[in-house]
Parts: sequence; structure tokens; C-alpha cells
Amino acid sequence: MPRSRPTTDQDRFGALLDAHPGIVCKVAATYCRHPEDRRDLVQEITAQLWRAFPRFDASRSFSTWAYRIALNVAISHVRSMSLRRATLESYDEHDLDPIDVRTSAPDASDRVRALYRVIDSLAVFDRALLLLHLEGYRNTEIGDILGLSATNVSTKLTRLRSQLRTQLTSDTPTHS
Repeated sequence: MPRSRPTTDQDRFGALLDAHPGIVCKVAATYCRHPEDRRDLVQEITAQLWRAFPRFDASRSFSTWAYRIALNVAISHVRSMSLRRATLESYDEHDLDPIDVRTSAPDASDRVRALYRVIDSLAVFDRALLLLHLEGYRNTEIGDILGLSATNVSTKLTRLRSQLRTQLTSDTPTHS
């Protein structure tokens, strides 16, 4: 009878990531618009997930655990990038305008661009809240990931929806 090969941590980690492929990419896309920045953030999130994997409790939800780490890494990344931009000025900025990937696509609609502008204007924590809500997580699960009570999540989501509605309404051009 053939003996089964023992599964390594690396195998289990890879299988769990494969079973939840969107988590890392969705978080990175929520916080980074430029492809190079997204790739860097994906690598950083994956590395942090791997470092934390020995502490993962298999009796709990992998997606909840992964979102918690991924969002914390992304928020830290955005904060450090903001700090870096505030203290350093690139020589390239004087010569080149950055390419906005949202407007470079020929089929990008005004409403989609408006939505991206509104999402980009949100505080980093609100982006996390919105992402998890759009992913279909229940308020209790969002609370577990973000360290809030379900009631607090509900309150924050109500305020966020109102904010989004107001900003999208004021940002949408009216056609006469």
C-alpha cells in the first residue's frame, strides 16, 4: 500500500491561497491603482501571510484570517507611501505626468471613473469596510476582520453608503 506524503506547511498554505485566489488581488487593487504598485503590494501581502501562517488556527476561517492580515498590510502600505510622498519628491514628476489607468481604457465610462474617484477619496479603513461588504461578508465577519462590533460595522456601513450616494450624485454630470 503506498504511503501518502506528509503535507508541508508550504503545501497547506499554497492550497489555501489557491482556494481563495481573489483575496490578495482584491485588497491590492482596492489600495493601489498602478500595476507596479499592485504587484508590490501583492508580494508584500503574500509574504506577510506566509510569515503569519504558523499562527493560523485551522479551526477558523482562512478567508477571515487572510483578509485581516491583507488589509492591515495594505493600510500600512498606503500610510507609508503617503508619508514617503509627503517627504520626498521624485525628479520624474517634473518631467512626466503619471498615466491614469482608469481613464486610459477606451471603454471606461464616466460613472466608473466617478466611482473610482470616490473610492480613492475614502479613508483607508473605509475602503476595507467597503471591500468586505461588497465581497458579501456579514457584519459579524467584517467586525471580526476589522476588530469592530457588528453594530459598529452596521453604523459605519450606513454612513458610508450615505457618503457614497452623496459623492456620486454630486460627481455625476447632468445632461440637459
